[in-house]
Amino acid sequence: MKRKTTLLALLLAILVAVPSWAGPKNRSHVIGFYNLENLFDTYHDEGKNDYEFLPDGANEWTEAKYQKKLQNMARVIAEMKKDNGVWHTVLGVSEIENRHVLEDLVNEPAIADANFQIVHYDGPDRRGVDVGLLYDPKKMTLVESESIPFTFDDTDIKFEMNKEEQANFRTRDILMVHGIIDGEHFAFYVCHLPSRLGGKGVDTRARGGEIAYKHSMKMMQKYPGIKCVIMGDMNDNPFDDSMAKYMRGRKNIQDVKPEDYFSPFWSMLEAGFSSLYYRGEGNIYDCILCNYNLAHAQKGTFQIQPIVKKKFYGRVFSKPFMTNQSGQYKGTPFRTFSNGAFVGGYSDHYPTYIIIKKK
Repeated sequence: MKRKTTLLALLLAILVAVPSWAGPKNRSHVIGFYNLENLFDTYHDEGKNDYEFLPDGANEWTEAKYQKKLQNMARVIAEMKKDNGVWHTVLGVSEIENRHVLEDLVNEPAIADANFQIVHYDGPDRRGVDVGLLYDPKKMTLVESESIPFTFDDTDIKFEMNKEEQANFRTRDILMVHGIIDGEHFAFYVCHLPSRLGGKGVDTRARGGEIAYKHSMKMMQKYPGIKCVIMGDMNDNPFDDSMAKYMRGRKNIQDVKPEDYFSPFWSMLEAGFSSLYYRGEGNIYDCILCNYNLAHAQKGTFQIQPIVKKKFYGRVFSKPFMTNQSGQYKGTPFRTFSNGAFVGGYSDHYPTYIIIKKK
C-alpha cells in the first residue's frame, strides 16, 4: 500500500501564487543528489541488517567514526554552497539508515545555517538503507510526499525471478516530494535502483525506472505544467534501459518531447566525466533527469541552465580532498572504507547537481 502524507499547505500553496519569501524572479536554485555511502549510526534498528555498522560489528563502527563521517558529508555540502553561492534548494540523498542520521547531518555546524528540513520514510530494503530528501524551507514549500513501493505489477517487463522470488524481493522505495518553488509546482523523485552485484538487476532497475516515470506522468496529468525531476543512484549509466528506455531519457535537450525526460549527464559521461568507478571504469550512475516542462520552459518560468563550459547542463562535483591523490585508486572518489578498512574518506560517489533559473 502506498504511504502518503498530505499537508495542510497543499491548499495554501495552490492558492498563493508566490510565497512571501520569494526573492527576485531570476533567482537560481541548486537541485542535487548525493549518495552518502552507508551513513549509519552506531545503534541497532529493529528489523534492519545494520549489524556490521555497530561498535562490535565487522566495521567496528564507533561513535568517533560516525562523527567523522557526518563531518565529511557536511563538508562536501558546504563546499558546494561555497562554489554556488547558495545552499541547495533540494538535495536528494541515498544510503542512509534512518531519519536520525539525517537529523544529525543537518545539525552539523558546517551546514546548520542552511536549516535543511527532511523528508524520509523507513523503507523495506534488506540492507537497511533508504533514500531521503533535504530542502530549504525558505525556498520551497512542501505540499506532499509519498514513498512509492517497488512492485512487479502493471508491467510488460520480463523478470528473471519467479513469483515466489518476486514476493520476497526487497529494495529501496522511490521517494516523491511535491513542492512549490517561487510559485511553480515541482515533483522530485529520489531513487536508489537495485544493485549490479553478481551482474544482475537489469530487469529490476528497468522496473524502478518505469515506476518513477509512470508516477511522474500521473503528476503531470494532475498538475498541468508541473516541473518533474528524477534523481538518484541508478546503478546504471544514462544510456542503459532503466533511463534511456523506461524513463525516456534523451541525451540532447533539443530532442526532448512532452513525454520525454532530458538526461544531461549522458553527454557528460561521453565527454569523460565520472561520478564513480565500478570495476575500474568511470561511470555516472548519479543522474538527474528533468521533464519537458523544465527542459523547454515557458517564458518567465524555471528552466534548466547550462553550467559547465556553458555547454553541459549538469555538474559532477569533485574536489581534491574528496579524491584519492595517490596509490592504486588515484583519481577516484576517496571513500569511507577501502579494502575493508576505515580510511576516513567521504563517499565512493561524487555528488551531482543541476541549476534552474527563471527564463
